[in-house]
Amino acid sequence: MTSRKPDEQLARDSRLRLVYPRSAGTVRKAVADRRTRTTPRPPAGTPATADLANRARASLADAVRLARWAELNLGAGDGGRPAPTGALPADDVERAAAELRLTPGQIRVGWDRARLSGLVEVHGGHARPGWRLRAWDRDDAAVLRGWVALFDAWSLVHPAPADIAPAAVAEVVEAMPQLLSLLQLSAGPVTVPDLLDLLGQRVDELRDERCEVPYEATAHAGAPAPADPAPAAPPVPLARLLRWALGGLAAVDAVTLGPARATLTPLGSWAVWVKLEQICVAAQSPAGNIEQSAAAMLHGCARLTPGPARAEYQAWLAARPVGHAVSELLHAARGEDALLRGLAFEALRVVGAPAEPEVRAASREATLRPYALLWLAVHDGVDPDEAQDVLTAEEQTWLWVDTAAAIADHGEADLLARHLDSAVRTTVPRLLDEVRAVGHPRTVQVLVALAAAHPDPALAKAVRRAAFQVHTGGA
Repeated sequence: MTSRKPDEQLARDSRLRLVYPRSAGTVRKAVADRRTRTTPRPPAGTPATADLANRARASLADAVRLARWAELNLGAGDGGRPAPTGALPADDVERAAAELRLTPGQIRVGWDRARLSGLVEVHGGHARPGWRLRAWDRDDAAVLRGWVALFDAWSLVHPAPADIAPAAVAEVVEAMPQLLSLLQLSAGPVTVPDLLDLLGQRVDELRDERCEVPYEATAHAGAPAPADPAPAAPPVPLARLLRWALGGLAAVDAVTLGPARATLTPLGSWAVWVKLEQICVAAQSPAGNIEQSAAAMLHGCARLTPGPARAEYQAWLAARPVGHAVSELLHAARGEDALLRGLAFEALRVVGAPAEPEVRAASREATLRPYALLWLAVHDGVDPDEAQDVLTAEEQTWLWVDTAAAIADHGEADLLARHLDSAVRTTVPRLLDEVRAVGHPRTVQVLVALAAAHPDPALAKAVRRAAFQVHTGGA
């Protein structure tokens, strides 16, 4: 195949298209296989999705009203005076309280809940309405994801007592998944003494995992005691911290509290069940990449077909906090290996909505912008085969060069030649002009590899000439 073939024939025969949104640059085709494992059924008695979503809407009703008020009155939607990024100023609190008929305290709480649930997002130093606010009335899945984001942030909604050491608070936050699992498995009320007993056991386990050996134990074992030992830390008031934790979960409507007992709400029970299912997914990693770094995991997945690769992404993600996983994937995408950029955004598609704020921020970085824009387009419902329309001609060319770099590093010569053919829309000289102008840091290496791979001597000569011109700074 050469550049003299008609464009339609090139498009029909090419295995890699110019801006296919899932370009990974490897011998395996871009991921188009959306097969996933069969979704387990929730426990008996779990309300239907629509019912759960309506409960979440009711839980966040004040936050939604405030987010919509901010859009109209703080200039967050029309380019006027920007909304603040942190707490609302006192004047705006009073104005919102009067117009929405809420107390100033409810306004402050509602603003925090709106930010934590994604109803308000921070971009470029200013707050603006989040995509969930747009979809709130029509998209049950978006509503539930917003509520789960709030549920995950329960310890921020309900600040811990200021007189307790942050380390002790962190231990209780880390131990709470076990208590939530007990509440979910019990399918009914659990007494506070039982929860306190489990909390104490879990905190002891966490300290054992960190090898925190009390001073008294080393002294009794015959180890020399320090001449001036540090004063012992005050005992951690676990009962008080448990009350705080249960209060925080109640504040986000995950639990209901009774006399000396706690029960998960239907929303809370469903959310904990979903997270337990994610842990089960994390145990199903046939390729063994769960404990690897993001870059190592992505390299391992490059050798897999789409279905197993997606299973690996799910397992790796389920074993980590979402925010940390997203940051690690984007860090891998910023590296020099173009292969990892495509694969990182494939993995971020498995993350879904929780990755949206960081992906949107990444769209301001030249290296990641084409991938991020394609991710956002697909996330917003654009057909993957049409998502390339969101890119400018320059961004399309940049992505084409980046994909060629990945093929040059990890693929085969014939695939690289087909990649060149797939990009020819008019003439080879025009394509080379666009490639030279886009300023990709790997342009010279890509052109040299393309020239070596293509069987058409005339085309290869033109590509080599272009590589030399870029190398020497010529036109």
